[in-house]
Amino acid sequence: MSKIAVLGLGTMGSRMAARLLAAGHAVTVWNRSPGRDADLREAGAKAAATPREAVQDVEAAVAMVRDDAASREVWLNPQTGALAALPKRAVAIDSSTVSLAWARELAAAAAAAGSDMLDAPVSGSRPQAEAGQLVYLVGGDAAVLQRVEPILQAMGGAVLHAGPAGAGAALKLAVNALYAAQAAEMAELLGWAARAGFDPARFAELIGQTPVCAPVMKVAGAAMAAGRFDPLFPVELVEKDLGYMAAEAARSGAEAPLTAATRAVFRRALDQGLGDLNITAAAKLYR
Repeated sequence: MSKIAVLGLGTMGSRMAARLLAAGHAVTVWNRSPGRDADLREAGAKAAATPREAVQDVEAAVAMVRDDAASREVWLNPQTGALAALPKRAVAIDSSTVSLAWARELAAAAAAAGSDMLDAPVSGSRPQAEAGQLVYLVGGDAAVLQRVEPILQAMGGAVLHAGPAGAGAALKLAVNALYAAQAAEMAELLGWAARAGFDPARFAELIGQTPVCAPVMKVAGAAMAAGRFDPLFPVELVEKDLGYMAAEAARSGAEAPLTAATRAVFRRALDQGLGDLNITAAAKLYR
């Protein structure tokens, strides 16, 4: 049994904490908005008032929050930030989807504080979190990862070491950009099919049986055709991640025209009030 803090109890963090509890770990939780921890406390978790309080005497602290700003607040807030109080033996794990620049800055801050840190975002959404089948994409020292791999395996079905600090964050942004580009194209194609007189559901089904269709797009296409937009990966977060990708491409001088075009699709979806719906709601743009 390990002592673990989970910082952030949104859709993903709450389910990750539940998996840790089910695996027999001692879990302390914190969430910015109160009232999200009742079920976890009933299952045996302790609640903390601040991230700093939550990481007292833990072996690992896992943050799962919205973006760079929220991650910075959790780890580095001068009064309540977790990093300043993290025990020296403990490992800080940021599973948030953040920019490469922030992942590297946070790793440097942890090193300056004498703490070990991993950027460890996940591939997967609510169903995978509930089933403990998330795929961890980890950046950081391999020896540090080895120390906490059993903790990650309690929440995920696979743990992939992407490379040094920042590599996990970079890989996660690439995964999300590829997913978003495919989803944007699927939405466009189904809109075209409907206007050309074809049944979108049948069209999506047939595309899904061809070798060019990724398994995740078979699911997405069916959801688009059926009008299923429950927010597993909301449009507003898709656009946020594509923005991080675009910023990194500009910083490094890399060309990223498809990322820019995909981001424009989801920016348009945001402008039409679809931000809180799933990525599949891009289909609404073409109806």
